[in-house]
Amino acid sequence: MRLILGLVAFLVAAVAAIAFAYPAAAAVACPSCYGFADMGGNLYLEKSMTAQERQDAQAIVAQARDRVKTFYGALDGNPRILICKTDACYDPMGGKSHGIALLDKALFLSPRGENAVIAAHELSHIELHSRLGLEKTWNKAIPQWFDEGLAVNISNDPRYLKPEGTADRCILEPEADMPTTRDAWVESAQTRDLYAKAACKVSRWLAAHDGAQGVVKLAADVAAGETFEAAGR
Repeated sequence: MRLILGLVAFLVAAVAAIAFAYPAAAAVACPSCYGFADMGGNLYLEKSMTAQERQDAQAIVAQARDRVKTFYGALDGNPRILICKTDACYDPMGGKSHGIALLDKALFLSPRGENAVIAAHELSHIELHSRLGLEKTWNKAIPQWFDEGLAVNISNDPRYLKPEGTADRCILEPEADMPTTRDAWVESAQTRDLYAKAACKVSRWLAAHDGAQGVVKLAADVAAGETFEAAGR
C-alpha cells in the first residue's frame, strides 16, 4: 500500500510539475482544464468569448485553413487550435507573441493573433511539420528561416511581402546567413527584420522550384532522409 501511495504521489507531482513548466502542452492535453470550450473540429475557444466572438473565431480558422489547403492542395495536419481572447489566458502559453505552433500537434492564437493571416501562418508551420514527421521536425531538418519564410508566403502577410502579382515581392533583401534554429530566430527576428528577409528568400525559392509542388517534394524528400540542402537544390 505504501508503494502504491508513493507511486500515486509521484505521478501527481510529475503531472503538476509538467503543468507548471509547460502550461501550453498541458492545455493541449486538457483544454477544459485551462478554460477552453470545445467547439468541435479540433477547435477550442476561451470560455469567456461571447457568441459573436466565437462565430468570428470560427470564421477566421476556416479562412486560415482554406489558405493553407489552397497552397498544398490538401491538409495532412489536423492540430488542436486553441484561441485566447484575453492576455490572462494566453500569457502562460506564449507570452506576448501573436501565436505559437507546437510541432505538428497544436497551435495557440493570442488576442493579438486572432486574424486569418496569423492563423494561416501558424497552420503553415503545422502542415510542414506534419509532412516532415515528428523526428525531422524535432531535429530541425528544415531550417527555421525557411519554415518562417514559407509561412509568410502561404499566409500572404502584407507586412513582409509586396502584393501578389508583383514581379519580385521582396521588401528586403535576404542575408547570406539566416538563423536555422528557433532560439536563434526568436532572439533576433525583430531587430534584424528577419521575417521580411526570410519571406523574400523563400518567395524566390518558390519561383525557382515550381511553387507548392516544390515544397511538397522538398518535405517528402527530407522526411525520407535527404538533407534540406540536397533536397532544396
